[in-house]
Amino acid sequence: MWIIQSNYSSDHFYQDLEKELCSLIEGERNLYANLANISSWVYHTIPDMNWCGFYLWSETDKELILGPFQGKPACIRIKPERGVCGSAYSTSKTQLVEDVHLFPGHISCDSVSRSELVIPLIKNNTVLGVLDLDSPHVSRFKKRDAENLEKIFNKISEIIF
Repeated sequence: MWIIQSNYSSDHFYQDLEKELCSLIEGERNLYANLANISSWVYHTIPDMNWCGFYLWSETDKELILGPFQGKPACIRIKPERGVCGSAYSTSKTQLVEDVHLFPGHISCDSVSRSELVIPLIKNNTVLGVLDLDSPHVSRFKKRDAENLEKIFNKISEIIF
């Protein structure tokens, strides 16, 4: 049984989150099972989010395809040059967007979302997908979130892909 507790204001929150996520996926090799549990854990531990999930690169379709997530139904396909997720994929760089309505080409899957943080999932210098976090609050995500989640998901990408 898993007990999810969020102590987001703690200085050790992201260190604890990394340990919890690594423990959660330990011994499991199924990508979708791992991504489903990770999206749930992150969604329930980081406050003030309305969506948390993954888009995975399809080499066949040449676009990002919706993967496991928590929140309202979402856009299914994203071209690599479109929106915040496409930008994170194309540039291989984390995208921290304070107000998505000011982001050129933003794809609005949920009109309630106001800020977004997208972390590319990279293994062997190849972007395999992205972690997408949305919030109904402008400027919800900070540099602290981006840097720590990028570090955690660099490690997790090496494990699960």
